[in-house]
This record gives sequence, C-alpha cells and structure tokens, in this order.
Amino acid sequence: MPDHLPSQPPAEKATDPAVPDGLLTSLPTPVKWGLLVLLSVILGGALEYAGLPAALLLGPMIAAIVFGTNGARLSLPRLPYLAAQAIVGCLIAQALNADILKRFLQDWPIFLGSVLSVILLSSLIGYLMARRQVLPGTTAVWGTSAGAASAMVLMAEAYGADARLVAFMQYLRVVCVASTAAVMAAFIFQVPGGHAPAFVLFPPVDWKALGITLVVTGCFSALGYRLKIPAGTMMVPMVAMALLHSLDIIPIELPQWLLALAYAMVGWRIGLAFTRRLLRHAARAFPQVLASVLVLIGFGGCLAALLTVFLGVDPLTAYLATSPGGLDSVAIIAASTKVDMPFVMALQTVRFLLILALGPSITRFIANRITA
Repeated sequence: MPDHLPSQPPAEKATDPAVPDGLLTSLPTPVKWGLLVLLSVILGGALEYAGLPAALLLGPMIAAIVFGTNGARLSLPRLPYLAAQAIVGCLIAQALNADILKRFLQDWPIFLGSVLSVILLSSLIGYLMARRQVLPGTTAVWGTSAGAASAMVLMAEAYGADARLVAFMQYLRVVCVASTAAVMAAFIFQVPGGHAPAFVLFPPVDWKALGITLVVTGCFSALGYRLKIPAGTMMVPMVAMALLHSLDIIPIELPQWLLALAYAMVGWRIGLAFTRRLLRHAARAFPQVLASVLVLIGFGGCLAALLTVFLGVDPLTAYLATSPGGLDSVAIIAASTKVDMPFVMALQTVRFLLILALGPSITRFIANRITA
C-alpha cells in the first residue's frame, strides 16, 4: 500500500463521552465539507502562489488536520480515495519506463543497500522503543516500519497491538516526510534564478485521450481491488499503464485539475485521521515517535549525501529518492520539480516492493522475540 492511510479510522461517535467536542462538532456535515474544501483551496492556492512543491497536496492535508483535530468527524468515502490512488498510480506510470529498469540494473547494489539499510534502521528503532515500552506491547515495532502502512496496521491489530497508535505513527511519518521533502525542494535545493513553470489549472485537454486514460486506469484499478493485491488499486494501474504507455498503446492524459482532485483526496485522507482522541492517546509518546521519524529522515538525508558524493547524483534527486516513505507523495513532489524522475521512482519503487515483501516478516520476527 502506498505510505498514506490505507483505511481511515471511522468518525468518532458524538455519543462517546470520551471524545471532547470541537469547534466544528455541531456543524452539519455538508457545511463541514464545504468549509474543508474552502480552506483547502485557500491553503493550496497560497502555497502554490508561494512556489511550494506539492502545494495541492499539502494544502488539503493541512486543512484536514485542522478539521480532524477540531471535532469535524469527517471520513472520506472509500471510492474517491481509491480513484485518487489509481490516478496517482497513473501519474507514476508516466515516469515508469525502461529507464527505471536500466537504472536499477546499473546501480542495483546501491539501490538494494540503501533500501535494506532503511528497513534495518526502522526495525532497530521499533525494537528499542518496544523494549523500553514507549508504547504498549509491540505497537512501536509495527509503527516504525518505513512503509507498507496498511500491512503494518492490519498485522498490528492481529497481534494485539494498538492499531490506532500504529496508524498514528505511520501517518505522522507520512506528514513529516512529505512536508520535509516539499520544504527541502522549495527552499534548500532551489536553483538560483530559476522560474517555476506557469501553473495552469484548466489547460487544453485531449478529451479522447483522457477518456481512454480514465477507463483503462479504472479497469486495472478494479482488477487490483478484486484480486486483493496489496496497494492493488494503485500498483496494478501503475504497472499496466506504464507498460501500455511505453509501448505507445495507451495515451496518458492527466490535466492539472484532475491531479488537483486526486491530491486533495490523498491530503484529506491523511489529515482527517488526526482526531483529538488519536492525538491524546499518542501525546505521551509523541517526542519519542517524532524523534524516530526524524532519525529516519536524517538517515535518508545521509544516504542522499552519499549518493551525491560517490555517484554524482543531483542532490534533490538523491534526497527525494532516499526519502523514507510516501511513494505517492514523493511522486507528486518529484513531478513538480526538476529532478531525475526515473532514478527517484526506481529507488522508491524498490523500497516499496521490498518493504511489502520483507517488512511484515521482519516485524513479526521482532514482535515474536519481544513477546517471548
């Protein structure tokens, strides 16, 4: 699953006495959605005007966090979120081509070494936090995995860990990684004198190509969902559309307004999970959890420095490639900046696939040792 919310916690019940009322609790649901859309447009527009990469993702995400922690009790329906996953997968497919495989084959020891070192570090952090009982039981082990968020949450629940706290750790990592990467791209690695391309929300559209893109992407997304493949609603369209597009069989037409809608769905899904109740449960462990996230981000930065020094990789390309999680978020940021997209997506895709393959087994092994 991409490193954002796989299954958003249900809205808090108004009758639950443990849930404090917020500023938005008493408002009708349509009004709350309208205000969320308005705030998302304002924040997204402001960030876009300021030239911040991934502004159309970060704006809705920040707005949703504000609403989620102030009693909005909103939950994004599953269908729009799955559609957004499919569209982001299609966006990634535009960069997934033979260049990625060639890049991986050329530098596969570096790719595998980078990814496995991140997996090892995240597992070690989880083990240490669990041993010190920073969070109850084996919650920390599942929560510190640098990816495969859905698998971690589901397995944590099966092992008796607090799935909500695991979700909190995973979501905090996604927010921190996405925000840090966007800020770094905007203010640290910005090329002096460079000018961002003009932002056109409603460009001319090839409607036939758009229709083909949506129909084919929707079919492959439904197939991935039907087959219950991890992250199938994103991975199956991503792989299939990349293959069909590279062979010039299927065009990929993704106008900016469609991408903006998809980014908003992803941002809302992440942000709306941050309810007061969830934050209150995690407040005591927040410094340690944040420290673990910052360690992973810092470690990714060190890996990026090594790639820059020894392989001559562009610094921003290296930083986004080694960013610990958020395949879709990193894809959005990379698509809005001048980076080596095949390199970024190759390393991120390898990380994602290896965590799906190895992460649950590694985490289960550590959890068994702790519980034993």
